[in-house]
Amino acid sequence: MGEFGISQPVRRKEDLRLITGGSPYTDDIAVEGQAFAAFLRSPMAHAKVTGLDTSMAKDMPGVIAVYTIADVRADGLADLQTQAALKDRQGNDLRAPARPLLADGEVRFVGDPIAMVVAETQWQARDAAEAVIADFEELPAIVDARKAIADGAPVLWEGWPDNVCFDWDSGDEVGTGAAFAKAATVVRIDLVNNRVYGSPMEPRVCFARYEPDRDRVTLTCPSQGAHKIRNNLCDGVFGWSHDKLHVISPATGGGFGIRSKMIPELALIVWAAKKTGRPVRWRGDRSESFVTDSHGRDNISHAELALDADGRILGMRIDTLANIGAYASDNGPRVPTGGGGRVAGTVYDIPALYQRVRCVFSSTSPTDSYRGAGRPEACYLMERLADKAAMEIGMAPDEFRRLNFIRKEALPYQSKAGSLINSGDFTATMDIALERADWAGFPARRKESEARGKLRGIGIGYFMEASGGPPQEEARVRFEPDGKVKILAGTHSYGQGHETTFAQIVTDTLGVPFDDISLVQGDTDLVPYGNGSGGSRSSQMGGVAVLRASKQIVEKGKKIAGHLMQREADAVVFREGNFVAGEASVSIAEVAKAALERDRLPDGMEPGLDETCRYKREAAWTFPNGCHVCEVEIDPDTGRTTVLRYTACDDCGRILNPLIVHGQIHGGVAQGIGQAMLEEVRYDAETAQLVTGSFMDYCMPRADDLSDFDAGFNEVLDPDIDLGVKGAGEGGTSGAPPAFVNAVIDALKDRGVTQIDMPVTPNKVWAALRAATAPRAAE
Repeated sequence: MGEFGISQPVRRKEDLRLITGGSPYTDDIAVEGQAFAAFLRSPMAHAKVTGLDTSMAKDMPGVIAVYTIADVRADGLADLQTQAALKDRQGNDLRAPARPLLADGEVRFVGDPIAMVVAETQWQARDAAEAVIADFEELPAIVDARKAIADGAPVLWEGWPDNVCFDWDSGDEVGTGAAFAKAATVVRIDLVNNRVYGSPMEPRVCFARYEPDRDRVTLTCPSQGAHKIRNNLCDGVFGWSHDKLHVISPATGGGFGIRSKMIPELALIVWAAKKTGRPVRWRGDRSESFVTDSHGRDNISHAELALDADGRILGMRIDTLANIGAYASDNGPRVPTGGGGRVAGTVYDIPALYQRVRCVFSSTSPTDSYRGAGRPEACYLMERLADKAAMEIGMAPDEFRRLNFIRKEALPYQSKAGSLINSGDFTATMDIALERADWAGFPARRKESEARGKLRGIGIGYFMEASGGPPQEEARVRFEPDGKVKILAGTHSYGQGHETTFAQIVTDTLGVPFDDISLVQGDTDLVPYGNGSGGSRSSQMGGVAVLRASKQIVEKGKKIAGHLMQREADAVVFREGNFVAGEASVSIAEVAKAALERDRLPDGMEPGLDETCRYKREAAWTFPNGCHVCEVEIDPDTGRTTVLRYTACDDCGRILNPLIVHGQIHGGVAQGIGQAMLEEVRYDAETAQLVTGSFMDYCMPRADDLSDFDAGFNEVLDPDIDLGVKGAGEGGTSGAPPAFVNAVIDALKDRGVTQIDMPVTPNKVWAALRAATAPRAAE
């Protein structure tokens, strides 16, 4: 294994370069002769565009071109279509209105692009965009999904009279009804999963250059996978062969789902570069990102558990309204349906399950994948329901879970949500977390808080998510002439540390020095195939592809080494970087050097140690899970909640690098607590104007909002993955919200507060306490 092998806590080799400017981000890269784009965006949430006058803008200094939907249509660019391939309750294929690249007679949310200006400087482009005159006939706008489906609600899309884009269900409605009919107790809960904003480090940005001699465009932009961007643009918008578009993704400061999605601006910048013959750049500022980036979550759910007399779960019903915004985006309809639906019920043995989700249009920015993409929503609902069930039947929350967990000996377990859960030890994982959190010592700590006039609570958030994404990935491992090794990966690192973990796999397998291994990614010319990173798929897909390509090198190396040592290849053994046959041995570095010389190779063998693996998996998902425990203290006079302790025990399968996985857990927990405690995208209920349009209004968590995190592991290897790994990136956002909210309710329940929705702000807590203790009016 060695100091730099698999499972070792190796410091990330990319960090120094990233934090000292050695890896440029997209906006750092200047292009000679570049022009700049800016957009006129809708100031109204819903309106008809009755007039559009670009004449003044075209005459302004530095303006190269002004484009509207008429120009887009004239050049035959296609509208954006959702990529969610799903069937509704009647078995019909999902259908959803397409999104025009620029407004086509109607705008549907504040920020919808109407016109694009290209000019010599950024400020000239922005000034000219403001000079485009648009006339509007304002139409009714809707923010709340419940109002959108109410009788008499204004219709947001012709053809969808009830404003429901897609009505989906899963499970056995009749069988679940029968389970509820024989229940001793039925527990019900209504929850809001609040809308949030992804906040990547770099706002939306891209630039494109046209090469007329090759009739090809190069697009540079941050992404979660350059190939997906290229394929979506070529196949979905332009109708080009893939060789006509070269996509480069340099350093990307966080993805969170946003960076994997197709947005109109990418297509328009590529088109403008070809149309003008100039390199064209666009960078939206942070306010523009707040208004136009896809948002996450925004679900309203009613859920029920049927219990027998002993507290065992008999069945579960879920009914969700998912606000998908103005358009059905790339993955928007899939996130609350198939995305979260496949883990409904999570780690619990639920004999009967039925879930229904209606994806509802509103006059807001479209929603799409946000770290976890449906699974955190499912886990939050399940864990809040589990705590409420335990409270109503008088059982401790840990005992209720222990009673209802899927037993280890029952695995593999076919859940009623349709997932085959193949590994885990949920009771042991929870027990580790509770011991590390000193669950047994909590009553004494609660009394100490009470003595100071504070309210103390502790909560569990047990999560399970399904990670994996597209079931194919490719990696190439290549020895260079200087003896160093390059990994060419179809995944894309935007903070996960692939340059380090993939190098650990190679050094562990090939015995090559860790510092001699580098990673190439994010360039469709250099890496011919890839499905990018999302859904915590990188280690289980890209990592396995790297491992298998490395093993292919070993097998080829045995043949070369045998030839060099005049031994049969079957007699050659590879260990610790050397090929050994009896007393003879040759290092992999020597074999790699010989591999470049045809006359030193066995007859018919191609030169080079250069192997590619296209890895395809039968099972689409792994099931990382974990138990998170949060302890909070509340000041009843102000409503302020303080996180005192936070403990996590995650089962991510084999841990390739503990330092990196700890970082993934810490980041996910911070994001999850951010949603639970502070973050919320808010629109004015009447006008659908964005209220939280900057970090002055949208409250991000800071260091002093959080405690130290104690993160541990229970490594239960996935038996179907070569490396034994499961996903690690989205556990924190799945476990933290229910752990935090359950802790808050535990602190408040003796004051009569048994329900509170995220974000749990001081004002909400203060108001809930006052409402619970207010004397009732005489009847």
